[in-house]
Amino acid sequence: MISNDHVLARLTALKTAPMAELKAQWLELFDSAPPPFSRRHLEARLAYRLQELCYGGLAPATLRRLEVLGEAFERGGNNKANARAGLKPINGTRLIREWQGVEHVVTVTQEGYEWQGRPYRSLSAIARAITGSRWNGWVFFGLKNHRARLA
Repeated sequence: MISNDHVLARLTALKTAPMAELKAQWLELFDSAPPPFSRRHLEARLAYRLQELCYGGLAPATLRRLEVLGEAFERGGNNKANARAGLKPINGTRLIREWQGVEHVVTVTQEGYEWQGRPYRSLSAIARAITGSRWNGWVFFGLKNHRARLA
């Protein structure tokens, strides 16, 4: 593991290091030959790797989200509906919707959603509580365009 002070010094040194030094660092940090890419690419990737070793990598939730996106891409190409499959907005996101002159704020939580201090499992349940009728929660809160399906 790299210390906090040491990582800052190494990050700063990347900009002025000769290309041979960047390639040597690549070998050290990735245990493989450096790719034949530009200097900017090597600097950026080395900087990320140094920080990853010092501060830790991606959060498990982010890794899962990337896996779902990758699988969706493999199944159906670059399709927005596939990319969104099984995903919800990031925790802490606030969804704001005005309905009949009243502003409704929903917060995305780890377990689902929260509206007016109460937990909900789905946006559709909240949309129904607000409107009194069945709605697709993603459409109601503007996360999905219902017209896209008709085209």
